[in-house]
Amino acid sequence: MKEKLVVLGGGSFGTVLANMIACNNFSVTLWMRDSKNARLCETTGSNERYLPGYELSEDLVISDNLSDCIRDAGVIIFAVPSGSLSELVGQVIGLIDMNVIVISTSKGIYGDNFSLPSQILEQSIPSARIGVLSGPNLAKEIACREITATVVASDDHAVCEILQKVLASNYFRVYANYDRFGVELAGALKNIYAIVSGIAEALGAGQNTKSVVLTRGLAEMSRFGQQLGADPMTFLGLSGVGDLFVTCSSPLSRNFQVGLGLGQGKTLAQSMNDVGQVAEGVNTTRLVKDKADKMGIYMPIVSALYETLFNDQSIERSLQIMMSAEQNTDVDFMVRQNE
Repeated sequence: MKEKLVVLGGGSFGTVLANMIACNNFSVTLWMRDSKNARLCETTGSNERYLPGYELSEDLVISDNLSDCIRDAGVIIFAVPSGSLSELVGQVIGLIDMNVIVISTSKGIYGDNFSLPSQILEQSIPSARIGVLSGPNLAKEIACREITATVVASDDHAVCEILQKVLASNYFRVYANYDRFGVELAGALKNIYAIVSGIAEALGAGQNTKSVVLTRGLAEMSRFGQQLGADPMTFLGLSGVGDLFVTCSSPLSRNFQVGLGLGQGKTLAQSMNDVGQVAEGVNTTRLVKDKADKMGIYMPIVSALYETLFNDQSIERSLQIMMSAEQNTDVDFMVRQNE
């Protein structure tokens, strides 16, 4: 591995990733699209726009020059929203060396052919060694050094080992998984149920109701993933139930906040505007509903949320339909011993 690492994206998650790598004594550059904010971060030693008060390592290099950042990099981490990924990939294709390690942290789905972010990277940079970083990773909690775990997924074992080496610390654990598709799909799907959880919170739902959203959401996720080729057991890990729990229970979750606004009677546009950042779950709901219908996959929570988001169906009516849905088995996938 070449020693130089680059994190592309100066938001909250990109900032904490780059800073952790720098604190682990690896050479890393944080690229920011916003030149003004890049200079401000260099001057103040913190990214006040996204993580006020979070002290940045003196060894962290911050730059707005994309070509300089990419040149001679051995590991490139894309830490941008999925909606910005394709454009950024197009800008760096001619700058990336052969056999470079490319990691995606984006959590979303592309509608044209239901592609995931790492698949966009794979198609655009076929010579790269691709990986995914996902899990219950709220940037503000990582910045406070709360004990956190993530998962790096790749079919290249060395990619997993390298990410574990550069990121692991006494408060940040990095676990490996080789089901890249399942890990990445789980990271996108959980945003749907975070919106539903926000709605439930706004309506004053009790813990019983919240547990229904969590467990039946997990059942839908694993059922959908298995039909698309993922290992259903992946959804029991950090990128599945771990990330699902965090986004369904934390006010720091953007998707949860969108749901909270909807439950308080705001329109979808108002709720998204209040959040002020991209909430991937809205578009993901639309894409997953369409895919599930085409494949005949039973997903009553997704269907109900879709009607509320895009067809102006009242939350009360959506709840009624969900409660009248088929009562099937509790667990779709069970490990049985041979008799």
